[in-house]
Amino acid sequence: MPTNAIVKRALDALEADPSKALGVTVNGKAITTKQYIPRAEAQTAPTISYAVPNPAATYMVVALDLDAPFPSFGALGPILHWIQPGYKAGADNVLTTDVPFVANYIGPAPPPGSAPHRYTFFLFEQPEGFDGTKYAPAGGKPLGNMKRMRYDLDAWQKEIKLGEVLAVNYFLSN
Repeated sequence: MPTNAIVKRALDALEADPSKALGVTVNGKAITTKQYIPRAEAQTAPTISYAVPNPAATYMVVALDLDAPFPSFGALGPILHWIQPGYKAGADNVLTTDVPFVANYIGPAPPPGSAPHRYTFFLFEQPEGFDGTKYAPAGGKPLGNMKRMRYDLDAWQKEIKLGEVLAVNYFLSN
């Protein structure tokens, strides 16, 4: 099972400094950290916002379910829910992209009877020259479930030379 030290560092930083909270708008509602969102309201990719430190840079969002299949038994987690590269700073700190995904967004889907899971969104500055087509399924197809389970964000960070998380936020859902 991946250690995902980067996840722990990012969540610890958010706890210590609320200014590290990534703006995540789900179904038209800006979320607060730890807010509960019913699964039916979170099935489309959220809008992302943040006062990025370098407006000329490009950014990437990675989303994980940290609690799969159950918060008390995370044998399959974390589950990758989204990798979206190509974000640029826009008006009102809203980040926009027209670049294809690396991993398509999938909404919350904990198993019946599960306690709420943490659906966590991490913002990174995208490495110069990153080519998402090297990592995405051909033809814009959805990423298969086997490549999503036990997702190792530390390995992804190392492989594509990501820096540290700039901002993070999460909501709860089941």
